[in-house]
Amino acid sequence: MIDVQAVRNDFPMFKAHPELVYFDNGATTFKPQCVIDAVTSYYTEHTSNVHRGDYAIAAENDRLYDGARSSFARLLNCQPKEIAFTHNASASMNQIAYGLSRSVLKKGDVIVTTEAEHASDLLPWFRLQEDLGVEIRYLPLDSQANLDLTKAEACFDEKVKVVAVAMVTNVLGSILPIKELGKLAHKYGAVFVVDGAQAVPHMPVDVQELDIDFLSCSAHKMCGPNGVGILYGKYELLEQLEPIFMGGDMNARFQKAGTYELKHAPTKFEAGTPNIEGVLGAAAACDDIQAIGLEAIHAYEKELRSYALERLSALENLVIYNPDNAYGPIAFNAKGVFSQDAAGYLASRNIAVRSGNHCAKILHEILGTDSTIRASFYFYNTKEEVDRFVEAANDISLENAIGIFF
Repeated sequence: MIDVQAVRNDFPMFKAHPELVYFDNGATTFKPQCVIDAVTSYYTEHTSNVHRGDYAIAAENDRLYDGARSSFARLLNCQPKEIAFTHNASASMNQIAYGLSRSVLKKGDVIVTTEAEHASDLLPWFRLQEDLGVEIRYLPLDSQANLDLTKAEACFDEKVKVVAVAMVTNVLGSILPIKELGKLAHKYGAVFVVDGAQAVPHMPVDVQELDIDFLSCSAHKMCGPNGVGILYGKYELLEQLEPIFMGGDMNARFQKAGTYELKHAPTKFEAGTPNIEGVLGAAAACDDIQAIGLEAIHAYEKELRSYALERLSALENLVIYNPDNAYGPIAFNAKGVFSQDAAGYLASRNIAVRSGNHCAKILHEILGTDSTIRASFYFYNTKEEVDRFVEAANDISLENAIGIFF
């Protein structure tokens, strides 16, 4: 059971904006005081670089920075050496795609994915389609982006080398059967890559139990700072993966002749000075959500979404695109009103939502529309906020939406 009011007291944004209903958590989340304190402490008490200094505060930062891997290893049930820090989930996915293009993929190989993916899990493969000549295949999805496993294997043959999917889709909240997909990928000898950006902050994700080869997620979607991505990989696969970026700290040695030797994973993926304060804040966020409990977070968010969906479904002016999904955001439009205009009207009522295509630009082939409003929840949201949201949504009309501009 989550004490939501006690949780909200830890987030300064609620004190700064007491009237704001923030339902844009799929884009980024608010930060608790413990995260702010971790970042501020680095700047005010122990600023230094990492892995370079022979003095006390540098040694402290080495311990804290490398110790952050242990926080995420506990979260994902892996070894600390299987966690590398990147700039964001997009950087992690690009690193995976680039690395596989150097060691696994060749012209004519197949990447299996879905039409519901975020740009971060499509564009890196699209680039390989252009540069390397790989083929993209899409798994069959229903109108709410749920996978029909009985039809999935039709996409597979000996040419399939990578399966790359989101565990939870970022618009419709569809939860893909990751364990079963992983078994299917490995049956054909493919590498199994999971976009965990919308899953890891909201539910338990055990990479060993699910047999995931690579996984990406972002700290800023789980109450951590911006600019920190997490890249998990099975250690033997990380060792085989070539890094995108080359520079300081990630190399063991290099010579005038142009020869070089890289350090072992995960350090070889962290060229140059990293986002030290961001990683320390990310570790604080990771520890905080584990203290709250991912099972409790998952259960509470499902309850909150169910309450919101029931109330929104009673409104005659809305079209809801994922009414049967039990989790994640609610995607909807107001009848006869462009999504951005409707979101603008909600903003005039202090309701923050997302409008547009949500970086999922081919999802319209499933939905039949290329623009929706997305209301996404987190464990610090309340039913009282849902009530305010529903009241405002009920008033969305073309006249009211246009009226806020005149």
